[in-house]
Amino acid sequence: MRTALVGYGLGGAAFHAPFIEATEGLDLSAVVTSNPKRQAEVAARYPNARLLSSLDEVWTGAFDLVVITTPNRFHATHARQVLEHGINVVVDKPFAGSAMEARALASIASSKGLMLVPFHNRRWDGDFLTVQRLLAENALGAVHRFESRFERYRPEIKSSWKESGDPADLGSILFDLGTHLVDQSVALFGRPTAVHAEIATVRPGAKADDDVFLALTHEGGVRSHLWMSALAADLGPRFRVLGHDAAYVKYGMDPQEERLKAGEAPAGPGWGEEPESAWGTLRGEPLRTEAGAYQDFYASVAAGVAPVSPHDAVTGLEVIEAAKLSAATGASVRL
Repeated sequence: MRTALVGYGLGGAAFHAPFIEATEGLDLSAVVTSNPKRQAEVAARYPNARLLSSLDEVWTGAFDLVVITTPNRFHATHARQVLEHGINVVVDKPFAGSAMEARALASIASSKGLMLVPFHNRRWDGDFLTVQRLLAENALGAVHRFESRFERYRPEIKSSWKESGDPADLGSILFDLGTHLVDQSVALFGRPTAVHAEIATVRPGAKADDDVFLALTHEGGVRSHLWMSALAADLGPRFRVLGHDAAYVKYGMDPQEERLKAGEAPAGPGWGEEPESAWGTLRGEPLRTEAGAYQDFYASVAAGVAPVSPHDAVTGLEVIEAAKLSAATGASVRL
């Protein structure tokens, strides 16, 4: 599949281009960026990829797949343009600014028989894969509470659209880290029936929400408690999954992101493996973490199988919208 990557910030450079390049059945044929410094980086690392300056230039090429990793506010608009030109598309998170917008994209893709894939790569974190395996094996017994955290300690405010107070920028921590947390919860336990949220802006000078708690109730009775924060001076466990028979507790983040940021080529020997010192515990005993496997996302795309359904992204956006309403009213919101 001749692939055009649109955007070459951190997402494009670390999470998309290396995997497109490494995946059999995909060809990184073009990269779209108007930034001269980033153009030079692309030319140095991917000399066979064409350099394009705008999305409009993509329509002049014969591409089979376009990957959208532009700033959040453009995701849905750019994805719609790609679909209307009859090309398959992968869209970085957040998939869209609203559930309504996401449903419209899914409808266009369905009517044209095209792949429309939300880039929810955190489903291939090693610790999440470990939780999935434990649930499949019923190793914890009936789970009643799923705790999940993406916490950081970043008291300084960065000058970035990600810190913008303009709702159109979709720059809040709820859209950023929250998208992953909600998606993982939905992937494990299905669409929630109720949402309660606490949303705050706690860093002095911050314009976007940076400290959020979500409580989701799922149809089977499982409660997901999700935390995301930019001002957590003491980090809680990444996962704490409580079952009738046992609990799984895991600290620390999946190692793939840091290895990608360091420029390491993905999916080689030992890729995604954690040292024993980072393993979580089951019944208080160390349990080997499954190897993280971001490469499996693009392997599925290359095989023509969407690894994530756009309808899951719609559900995630419905949860985010319900969370905003809950935080504004102080009441739980039924989905």
